[in-house]
Amino acid sequence: MPMSDRELFARLIRCEAEGEGIDGMQAVATVVMNRVHVPYGEYLRTGQGNLRRVIEQPYQFTCMLTRVYGQDNLQNVYNIPAEQIHYEIADWALAGNKHPGAGDCLWYMNPFSEICPRTFPRTGTGTLFNRINQHCFYTPTSLYAQT
Repeated sequence: MPMSDRELFARLIRCEAEGEGIDGMQAVATVVMNRVHVPYGEYLRTGQGNLRRVIEQPYQFTCMLTRVYGQDNLQNVYNIPAEQIHYEIADWALAGNKHPGAGDCLWYMNPFSEICPRTFPRTGTGTLFNRINQHCFYTPTSLYAQT
């Protein structure tokens, strides 16, 4: 039986940011919803305002992949069920709430370093906005509008 959008979102939040605490999970949920609601660029074109389409866009979230770099990825949304807190954060984000530390960010990443790169992704479409725990968050540059 396929997962509902809410369950998929809650599982993604858990998988991508459970170790980051409430703030980190809310920030990740904010980025996902920002992609759903961005009025221009790649995410509007590919996601068309649809949560599932945004989450399932290829190669956007490691937790959506069952294989990474040729290896099995056991930490994925299919193996890790959501718990109550993850549903609560999903519902919080679906209700239009945003974590202020993630603002209008469209990307996040864990650099596995104390220093966040100034731009992300490699295309230069995002610039560093903030760091919350281990994740760096990026707002779109003018280049993003051209995607």
